[in-house]
Order: sequence, then C-alpha cells, then structure tokens
Amino acid sequence: MTIDLNGKSYTIVPEVKTVQHLLEHLQLGDRILIVEKNKEILQKDCYDAPIMDKDQIEIIHFVGGG
Repeated sequence: MTIDLNGKSYTIVPEVKTVQHLLEHLQLGDRILIVEKNKEILQKDCYDAPIMDKDQIEIIHFVGGG
C-alpha cells in the first residue's frame, strides 16, 4: 500500500494498518504530534483510524531549542 506522507510517496509495510501503527513504525509514538489525515486533523483518540491506499498523511512534531 502506498500513501502520501508529508508530501512524498511512501510505501508502508502490511503490518501498518492504523495511524497509531504508522507512528510506532516511524518511531514517533512517544512524541507530541499533530496528525492530519486527508486534510483533517485527527484527535489522539482517533489514531486507531485505518490507513487506506492513497491516503494523505501529514505529521508535524515539535522540536525544542532556543
């Protein structure tokens, strides 16, 4: 299955079935994030939403610094 991840085509492994699985696969599961799926911001309790072929996913995470 192929999705659009942050503007780039990305092939995901079959084990990645939900947004939460994708975040864990990308090792982002423990970060504070904003996730957008098909141009809609997902609340954290909706990360179990299934990922379908051709979905558009945007992930924004915060970086500290000064």
